[in-house]
Amino acid sequence: MVALSPTPVIETSRLVLRAPGGRDFAAWRKFFLSDRSRFIRPAEPDEALAWRAWSGVIGHWVMRGWGSFVVTTHDSDAALGMTGPWAPINWPEYEIGWTLWSEDHEGKGLMTEAAKATLDHAFCRLKWSTAVSYIDPENARSIRLAERLGAVLDPEARRVEDKPVLVYRHRKPEDLA
Repeated sequence: MVALSPTPVIETSRLVLRAPGGRDFAAWRKFFLSDRSRFIRPAEPDEALAWRAWSGVIGHWVMRGWGSFVVTTHDSDAALGMTGPWAPINWPEYEIGWTLWSEDHEGKGLMTEAAKATLDHAFCRLKWSTAVSYIDPENARSIRLAERLGAVLDPEARRVEDKPVLVYRHRKPEDLA
């Protein structure tokens, strides 16, 4: 197995957040080609686009030295979703993004726990001074998650090009205490 290095592993009470790898592609592909991914991909995804998108997730670690983490549990290395720092070249600001790949895991607070851990990572370890989440206006679940994390809508923030998004600004962990 080939792994990116060095990539941190973050552990929470229930979860393990680790670097993405080739072994996660099947779970990503299933998610990406499903309606669950409609807020983060073009209208008509295909196998080739799923491959390129996953390659971009892995390559982000190489290009930036940090990136999104695959979310697993302490009991299983099976990928449940992804969350973490994200900044493609055309993004106006650094983002904390998240995707939960199966509805079987909804409503358990897993993504809240994982996203909070990656926010702490971005602000404390990566020394970010600010972070946003770009959210499709129709993605009510992601909006609620951003608000649970303490983020506030920032109508003055620059948007991602050609995308109708809301920009939620996250507060530093010390500002939430």
